[in-house]
Amino acid sequence: MNALHDMNIAMNYIEKHLTEELDIKKVSGLAGCSEYHFRRMFSFLSGFTITEYIRFRRLALAASDLHNTKEKVIDIAIKYGYESSDSFSRAFSNFHGVHPSEVRSPNVNLKAFPPMSFSMTIKGGVEMNYRMVRKEAFQIAGIKKQITLVYEGVNHQMDDMWTRFTEQDFVELKSLSNIEPQGILCVSAHFSEKREEGTQLDQYIGVATTMKIPERWEILPVEAGTWAVFTAIGKFPNALQQVWARIYSEWFPSSDYELTGGPELLWNESKDTGKPEYRSEIWIPVSIKEQEQVDHR
Repeated sequence: MNALHDMNIAMNYIEKHLTEELDIKKVSGLAGCSEYHFRRMFSFLSGFTITEYIRFRRLALAASDLHNTKEKVIDIAIKYGYESSDSFSRAFSNFHGVHPSEVRSPNVNLKAFPPMSFSMTIKGGVEMNYRMVRKEAFQIAGIKKQITLVYEGVNHQMDDMWTRFTEQDFVELKSLSNIEPQGILCVSAHFSEKREEGTQLDQYIGVATTMKIPERWEILPVEAGTWAVFTAIGKFPNALQQVWARIYSEWFPSSDYELTGGPELLWNESKDTGKPEYRSEIWIPVSIKEQEQVDHR
């Protein structure tokens, strides 16, 4: 299976139906994956949500129609899914920086937004160490904070979370850790669709457990399922962040697995992150793509 090939089938379908109401569930089926996985992979690979991409393509085509035809503004607005000329004019002005009525004047600057396709750039074989693990349902017990996503460098928002722990807290949490991955974990959940740097997510510091949890700890239920576990070895956090990026830009596009929407777990070997060969594990909940999705070309 070629996941990028299937993504491009979906992109071609979008391009041919921009003047119609698009069902993203159907589009994701053409891409051979669930709607959840398609939305998040599209955002990671493109930098746009799928909704933004469709809106930008429609507005780019609308500008071309205004410039090259004598169609009325309201007719073009309806053609590209807007119910009124006012809503169309607001969206058009926000994107192009000019009002639709100005497009037919001389020397007006407009924005191009070409159709998108996906490809993989081969930079040389670099191995990725991973394993697949099946787990029954469990819980994360610990503390929780909403933070912003950081892709490069240290996320200092985590510092405040760590300072909230006493030694006794660590002892109590570790006593609750009775399943793999063992020990203190950093757990990220409830990402935004766009999943870009600066967006919000729920961050937990805690342990994976099936034991009864004292009321003072936050609890995050985790469903039973399959986990892809990736190993990062090297300078912290650079090596870890490089593996994160490669999971989404290389591993998912070339695998038969997709995201489930569950939390992502990070296990670090120790507090001493200064080791040159520091070891971390990234746990991502996945499911194999359904056969009807895989075969839907």
